Amino acid sequence: MQTNIDHLKPTIIIVDDDPAICNSLKFSLGIEGYLVREYSSAPELLEETTFPEKGCLVIDYRLPCIDGLELLSKLRRRDITLPAILITTRPSGRVRVLAARAGIPLIEKPLLTEDLFQCIRAALAGDASSNGAVDQNQ
Repeated sequence: MQTNIDHLKPTIIIVDDDPAICNSLKFSLGIEGYLVREYSSAPELLEETTFPEKGCLVIDYRLPCIDGLELLSKLRRRDITLPAILITTRPSGRVRVLAARAGIPLIEKPLLTEDLFQCIRAALAGDASSNGAVDQNQ
């Protein structure tokens, strides 16, 4: 049930195919006072037609179909400019470089809670430049 003040709360959009990660983050972020939407795949998020005005994307790099950077690139082409944070296990040097070039913070799983919360707070405050374009060909 939404309350009248829910529209003032930032919405965190989680895209991860691991239900345990989604459930854990949804619980933790809810306790922090955020509204949370979760999606288990890139195509599921790409079908979404409404995005919050204030919020943050938390996207797993290793998704079925397309990777998290490609998903973010598709969202940017649709003018979805919410700040984004990439999460993954054991990122390669290439993934680190691509995320850094795009100005997207990269948080390693599984111990991501406090680092992720700090990145989310910074992104929502406008301190992170995590809404840049993504070019995976570099």
